[in-house]
Amino acid sequence: MTAMDEQEQRRRRLAAWRGSHRVLARRSTDGTVAEGLAALAAAVGGGSGVGGGSEAGIGAASSTGAGSGFVHDPDDAVDVYGGGVVADLERRVAGLLGTEAAAFFPTGTMAQQVALRCWAGRTGNATVALHPLAHPELHEEGSLGAVSGLRTVHLTSAARMPSAEEVRDHPEPFGTLMLELPLRDAGFVLPTWDELEAVVAAARERDAVVHLDGARLWECGPHFGRGLQEIAALADSVYVSFYKSLDGLSGAVLAGPDVLVEEARVWRHRYGGQLFQQYPAALSALIGLEKELPRLPSYVAHAKVVAGAMAEGFAAAGVPWFRVHPEPPHTHQFQVWLPYDAEVLDEASLRQAEETGVTLFRRWGAGAAGAAGLPPGVSVTEVTVAGAGLEWSAEDVREAVGVFVGLLK
Repeated sequence: MTAMDEQEQRRRRLAAWRGSHRVLARRSTDGTVAEGLAALAAAVGGGSGVGGGSEAGIGAASSTGAGSGFVHDPDDAVDVYGGGVVADLERRVAGLLGTEAAAFFPTGTMAQQVALRCWAGRTGNATVALHPLAHPELHEEGSLGAVSGLRTVHLTSAARMPSAEEVRDHPEPFGTLMLELPLRDAGFVLPTWDELEAVVAAARERDAVVHLDGARLWECGPHFGRGLQEIAALADSVYVSFYKSLDGLSGAVLAGPDVLVEEARVWRHRYGGQLFQQYPAALSALIGLEKELPRLPSYVAHAKVVAGAMAEGFAAAGVPWFRVHPEPPHTHQFQVWLPYDAEVLDEASLRQAEETGVTLFRRWGAGAAGAAGLPPGVSVTEVTVAGAGLEWSAEDVREAVGVFVGLLK
């Protein structure tokens, strides 16, 4: 497909998603620049928040009337190299996670590189143990080694978090154990709380520090039956994202002890992350914390309903093979596997949105190499259940699956 064809396809997708009256999750990225700016203005009392970008993140202000309860003082000065709304966000996240301090970064990639680099200096060991499906290994072009001089080792190839035994039995030392919660490319999977505690204890026995890749940590509480502070307290440091579960514009926070965060601020500057002004991203993060964070448990609960109904729908439609993974979901996101080419599934998904106004699935792909039991010739999509998805009953889902399967024939 040429660049022009891809651009046209993207326009078609956006038109179909924006035009759908029923979706499982609306995203701020489906909206326009005007809608995003209006939502931010509404959050500080500077506008009406017109437009329907999303029920989450920057769209939350427009759909919930954030102007009635501003997320930040509208008379505060804009931030300059930090401070202001950025410092407000850092304090808010440190309080939510129960850490001594927190530092805002423009990207999670930078935040984690800096965290792992700082820990390497403090432990004297530049080896990081992490999963082969972890974000730095699959999506960052070898950044840990190329930019930060770190070396990675894998404790397991199974599509799950390593076990305590695998941590203890690894044949060489490592300075940091990085755990991605949930492990996105394995299907947004989580361990049990007991398993997580045992893994952390095993790392401590080896004198390794523990860092949490918590890009999606916000929605892990229901699965563990624990609050954010109790989860974060297991680790020496944690990174959280704002544009994923909370649908903010961009940005991340690295949280942990004062001494680590202060050193991280120095490295943030060296890495080019000391931006002149960041208030739009920080405001959108505060909107997400205010509007979306309290709703995430309801999304997690309803994702189980949606996933179960999808499985019933595929079975009733006579699909010869499929998988909803994991079933039930551990968070408000999960995968669906089907034995068709991604292009065929993409076209059926688009036609359903265009012809019926229902967006059931978005993009399909081949899936990450090494994903749990993924057979050849199978395509994967990620399903997110957010505010708009709460309107779907199990029967709505089964009916939509039946229509989708009909478009594949």
